[in-house]
Amino acid sequence: MPVLPAAVLFDMDGTLVDTERLWLRTTAELAADLGHTLTEEDLPEVLGRAVDHTAAHLCRITRTSLTADALAEILSDTFSSKVAIEVVPRPGALALLAELSEAAVPTALVSASPRRVVDLVLGSLGAHWFTVTLAAEDTERTKPDPAPYLAAADRLGLNPAACVAVEDSPPGVASAHAAGCSVLAVPSTVPIAEADRITSLDSLEQANLTLLSALTVATILKFPL
Repeated sequence: MPVLPAAVLFDMDGTLVDTERLWLRTTAELAADLGHTLTEEDLPEVLGRAVDHTAAHLCRITRTSLTADALAEILSDTFSSKVAIEVVPRPGALALLAELSEAAVPTALVSASPRRVVDLVLGSLGAHWFTVTLAAEDTERTKPDPAPYLAAADRLGLNPAACVAVEDSPPGVASAHAAGCSVLAVPSTVPIAEADRITSLDSLEQANLTLLSALTVATILKFPL
């Protein structure tokens, strides 16, 4: 009988739903309004980051008279509006969630997005897939800090090392990896560096319970619980 993951912890934006392009568009539009053209150099401060982090970056780089809090509010409002009408699941996401549900493997949604955005996505994707959900407000620090994944495992009453995290961005991978999870990386926009306990796929369509079980076994053998 396969050794199932104790739980699978999913990032949201860019991993389960195709929202990274909406976030990039939102950020690029605001940057342009402030006289700055978003480039690849800006991406580490935008992709996989919380709204407050990106707002602070735009505030610094554009030297606008607007505060970071004001920019964060604009970003959040605009992004929420786009998500409400344009959000779609990533290929393979719903099939993987259904397979985990059928096998009774607990799942968590671990997002750096605000709760208002998380709830919008859950309304479209289906909140019933997840045992617990965490948004940016649920931990004092967010990705790339390990706090969100540690909190998710704690709410499930599990050791993070017995869980598999599914991520698409370098900050998210760093967060899950530092928390002690095995990581399945499915890059959406930028590459993910190879490292111990990180397995990369081109798409969630290639992911299944057999693979997640193999990642769990590999971690247990290397780091006994």
